Amino acid sequence: MADRYGNDVLAGDWRKPKNGRTVNVELEKGLVVEEPSSGFVGAVVRWEHGVVDLEDRHGKIRTYPMGPGFWVDGKPVSLVAPKKAGPAKKTRTASGSVAVDNVRAKVARASRIYVEGRHDAELVERVWGDDLRIEGVVVEYLEGIDDLPGIVNRFQPGPGRRLGVLVDHLVEGSKESKIAAQVTNRHVLVVGHPFIDIWEAVKPSSVGIAAWPRIPHGEEWKKGVLRTFGWPATDQADVAAAWKHILSKVKSYADLEPELLGRVEELIDFVTQD
Repeated sequence: MADRYGNDVLAGDWRKPKNGRTVNVELEKGLVVEEPSSGFVGAVVRWEHGVVDLEDRHGKIRTYPMGPGFWVDGKPVSLVAPKKAGPAKKTRTASGSVAVDNVRAKVARASRIYVEGRHDAELVERVWGDDLRIEGVVVEYLEGIDDLPGIVNRFQPGPGRRLGVLVDHLVEGSKESKIAAQVTNRHVLVVGHPFIDIWEAVKPSSVGIAAWPRIPHGEEWKKGVLRTFGWPATDQADVAAAWKHILSKVKSYADLEPELLGRVEELIDFVTQD
């Protein structure tokens, strides 16, 4: 009797796209991958024995078999283990951009990105440093934005001399939002994230904590965090040591909250449009 339904639809590897549309992509830590059948999106954290672990932004980890059936940058791919036994060649920057070899940093542009403090600048450098050097963008920190209108005036922004400013705790009704509203120059872009301090922009799961604590109003936020976790909180040296520990846990953009990622990318785009 003839098979009225034709070939078995489950025969073969159903995950592999037809006509050879898939390409092989070597696994690397931090590579963001989508498993389309479940909709799960996560960064590669480890792989061995033919399986790969993906971790999403909530810290949830799922394990999948290597091979076809995944998407990277909107295209179907087959995940394969790296060919080289030695250190894998860097193909992505910490920000997720395609790494470019043998390219010297550009001469610094007149345009700048300003952030509030040293920790903000160090975090931006940690994740976007490679991109910024290629684009010739310098990041400077201000130690606060109370005099932001005056800082903008002294910078003298204009065509070819843009200024991007990243503000902590830029939420409706905050002191920061009122200060930012005073800046109206079209060559200046002021954006911000909702976190009280840049520390909060690091995912708790990356630091190894359940959540960032709520600190009572009036208490210095950083020292309040140290106190809550039982870390030394006597002076600024203790704060600096805690930040060094936190920053060491940031390996790529996958360790940061999306509320910060989008804003920094927006600033880089703005100051490089000239």
